[in-house]
Amino acid sequence: MTATAFRSAAPSARPASIARWLLMVAALVFCMVVVGGITRLTESGLSITQWKPITGAIPPLTHDQWMEAFRLYQQIPEYQQLRQGMTLSDFQFIFFWEWVHRLLGRLIGIAFALPLIWFAAKRAIPQGYGRRLVALLALGGLQGVIGWWMVTSGLSVRTDVSHYRLAVHLLTALLIMGALIWTALDLLALARNSRSRPAALGPFALLALLILFAQLLFGAFTAGLNAGYVSSTWPLMNDHFVPEGITWTGAFWATLSSDPYLVHFIHRWWAWIAALALIMLARKAKQAGRRGPSIAINAAVGTQIVLGIATVISGIDLTLAVLHQAVGALVVAAAAWGAHAIGLRRA
Repeated sequence: MTATAFRSAAPSARPASIARWLLMVAALVFCMVVVGGITRLTESGLSITQWKPITGAIPPLTHDQWMEAFRLYQQIPEYQQLRQGMTLSDFQFIFFWEWVHRLLGRLIGIAFALPLIWFAAKRAIPQGYGRRLVALLALGGLQGVIGWWMVTSGLSVRTDVSHYRLAVHLLTALLIMGALIWTALDLLALARNSRSRPAALGPFALLALLILFAQLLFGAFTAGLNAGYVSSTWPLMNDHFVPEGITWTGAFWATLSSDPYLVHFIHRWWAWIAALALIMLARKAKQAGRRGPSIAINAAVGTQIVLGIATVISGIDLTLAVLHQAVGALVVAAAAWGAHAIGLRRA
């Protein structure tokens, strides 16, 4: 692809404005990831048993409407097996968090689609970026479908959602956030220099991001399996390096991805490999003359390690666990920034 394919050649192109808009949307995605963590930790995700993309934006307003929503919840296994006797007030609490989570999803869709249409109508999108923005919009729509696909896994037989589907949902959200940041950085570079080309994802940056992906995957499995609760000691797990309680029978992948003790063990120790890879990424970003992403990566990784340990030894304190997920999203943002800094020099 030639350099001219991505030039801001049209006088009406506004790469800086589009970049700021994309960073705003990325901030909304970050908020949704945080609320998603609260939803999971309070076990609120199955409180809304129907998918109404438009009318669902309005919560129950009358007592009868609340009782109907509660009646629907009482029909699923989570209530029948785990929450018999729950009061309407208790139900309203978990309903609130799932409703806010879905409302944020709708808000993100509007915050992306409407400005995209406006920028397109004004011919303000630089050449070569239109398809990328449309792809991001489609990915956001797919994320809504994935969210409902995840919820359906807990409505009939299970008392919670599939941890595999939870992982897909979380990782897709982080992918969208990272892609928004990457595209915004490309556009900011274009605003500074009309001959700038999009950053290239180099081999080392790709390796570091894949190592981070594995850590995020097992973090999602840890959340979905409630595996954080199997040990509240650190660095040993219940006085053992390799914890007792791992069920080694069955298929290798099933054990690797579904045994709470093994999943917790992998998430706990793979974190150090991920931290090393990201610190090296930060170093390369600094060598490329970009101190900002280097500082961001080191700060986010260090904070995340401390929060991870604190979350474990607290017995999964809600506040610490939410902060752990929030800073995990910041690690992704910083890693995307660092990888882009290296890739921009390569481009």
